[in-house]
Amino acid sequence: MKWQEVRELFPDQFVLVSILNYHEEGNKKIVDEVAPIRTISEQEANKEFFQAEPGNLVYHTSNQEFVIHLRRDPLIRVRRSSNEN
Repeated sequence: MKWQEVRELFPDQFVLVSILNYHEEGNKKIVDEVAPIRTISEQEANKEFFQAEPGNLVYHTSNQEFVIHLRRDPLIRVRRSSNEN
């Protein structure tokens, strides 16, 4: 199902979806096809986001496009000062 169709079926809601197809443009993953699993309440959205299975994602239908920004840069290392233990 296209993201536009999901937006029409579940207006202004968080939705747990399975990502079926996507393409990459630079540092962005543009999701083309999804399979909606269920709606998520606003109170549960953050918890569900972090508990989603690989390949699934919680996203809000107010977003016109389904875009995931990719981080390709290595983690920044923090240097501890010499007086920290």
